Amino acid sequence: MNAMQTEIAVQSEPKQSIINSRYGFMTVIITLFIITILSAGAAVSFGQVDIPVSQSYRILLHHITGIQIGDVQDLTSGSFVDIIWKIRFPRVLMAMFIGAGLTLCGTIMQAAVQNPLADPYILGISSGGSLGATFAILIGFGSMGLLGQTGVAFWAFAGAVGASLLVLLLANAGGKMTSVKLVLAGMVINALCTAFANFIVYFANNAEGIKTVTFWTMGSLAASSWDKLPLIAIAIMLAVFFFLLQFRVLNAMLLGDEAAVTLGISLGAYRKTYMIITALITGIMVASCGMIGFVGLIIPHLVRGLVGSDHRRLLPASILFGAIFLIWTDVIARTIVPNVELPIGIITALIGAPMFMYMLVRKGYAFGGKS
Repeated sequence: MNAMQTEIAVQSEPKQSIINSRYGFMTVIITLFIITILSAGAAVSFGQVDIPVSQSYRILLHHITGIQIGDVQDLTSGSFVDIIWKIRFPRVLMAMFIGAGLTLCGTIMQAAVQNPLADPYILGISSGGSLGATFAILIGFGSMGLLGQTGVAFWAFAGAVGASLLVLLLANAGGKMTSVKLVLAGMVINALCTAFANFIVYFANNAEGIKTVTFWTMGSLAASSWDKLPLIAIAIMLAVFFFLLQFRVLNAMLLGDEAAVTLGISLGAYRKTYMIITALITGIMVASCGMIGFVGLIIPHLVRGLVGSDHRRLLPASILFGAIFLIWTDVIARTIVPNVELPIGIITALIGAPMFMYMLVRKGYAFGGKS
């Protein structure tokens, strides 16, 4: 499919967007990028120990660039430095990448299955990861063998990938895979994984393990560290780079299989490839921070109303918006209740569910330009 055909395909779709001009879109992207950087610097100031925002910026600026503003001792040693650089900043970066990754996966899945309800949570991939983690924690494999402390993460990743493969197999059963079959297969696998996880929890005689599983299934960034960050960052950045180059195919997916064929493209192979890649990314994210719902579902809808359904614009704007959203959601999770950290999945659900209900009842809401 050439560029002219894609442009015709996108323009044939009526779009509900506020920003239409290229200058306006670039302004949005630059603004979101600046907000992301400022948010990452400011978010490290908030927690059980409050740190002045100006001090946080000076410490981060010195550690990242070597620029010294103020007393060098205050920038290199002390409790504030340890809290910011060793504990909070890796966590904020993890939130940034996880938010970008969840939003990316949600955007891709919504286009691939042509369904505005698609995201890793709805299609059962996150539930598969949760089942793997539940199995590891309560059966005991999380701390056995050569895997050591990475056992839970390994089984969570295996569960997420296994669930995605089952979704693809089920969607391909009995003939050609379609977007409707993908959604239905995802719902079935989601229900099965949830049922098996609940079965294990019900018969487990491990109160501490059940508490750990409960916290895992609600999502948390508390275990973030510099050691875990490189894998997440590299995987998500590679996925972002790949999908940014796929905007023409993603735009064609919004038109449906029959319309895409007239543009010279068969979506079956692309759909399978996209599902496998998003499953791998989701597995890595679930293995690192558990299940975090609504991010991949809500953020693409919000951004689609701002910049339109063209994935050349939608993808970069959604990724930045998702990163900002999860950074500040994590701040709320660790500060809203004094001396207690709430699972971040609770906060995303409390914010995301009302927003989604509002979008459902709002007149003129559309997906991919179709009402």
